[in-house]
Amino acid sequence: MKIIKPSFEILTALDSREILKTIERIGRVCYKSEDRINEESAGRFIRNLLSRGHESVIEHVSVTAKVICDRGVSHEIVRHRIASYSQESTRYCNYSLGKFGNELTVIRPCFWEESDECYQIWRKSMEEAERVYLDLISRGASPQEARSVLPNSLKTELVMTMNLREWRHFFRLRADEHAHPQMQEIAFMMLEEFHRRLPVLFEDLWAEKPPV
Repeated sequence: MKIIKPSFEILTALDSREILKTIERIGRVCYKSEDRINEESAGRFIRNLLSRGHESVIEHVSVTAKVICDRGVSHEIVRHRIASYSQESTRYCNYSLGKFGNELTVIRPCFWEESDECYQIWRKSMEEAERVYLDLISRGASPQEARSVLPNSLKTELVMTMNLREWRHFFRLRADEHAHPQMQEIAFMMLEEFHRRLPVLFEDLWAEKPPV
């Protein structure tokens, strides 16, 4: 059994300057103020849009990210409706095969130290789930049948595409102290990177929601 931490990768090539210029060109159609576009105007214009809640303009740009998390967290992520998802399938993935290392990969809970009794109980239950899953496969069960014993902690890979407005909505809900701890873990990591790559579009959220 392999235990890993959650991670993510932004798959869209992000050119912050070009994205801002595109959004400005689109947004200024609303006000017919295209004549005010210059080399320095995009950031100021977009900050003004966001401060006024005029976020429909940023729906014209989408970003795709690949997230590695546990199945429980993925169930929360796909609740976001305005998005497209492609996810690792436990119906078709046979974890007894060599390309999966003949083992299950699970996500380490962020809320327990390895020395904690709860962590040790969790680890033993994961090992037992792996043993039973592999036993079922060896007895002729198909992956879609054997998956009945797979835990929420099972690692999954999820590709998600959202427009920038929906990403902001996602971070408002998920990079928040009221979200599940493991959801916070991945959401704060992602918000930090989105803020680093597209500061004008996410600086207000980063300022409101510093890492917990």
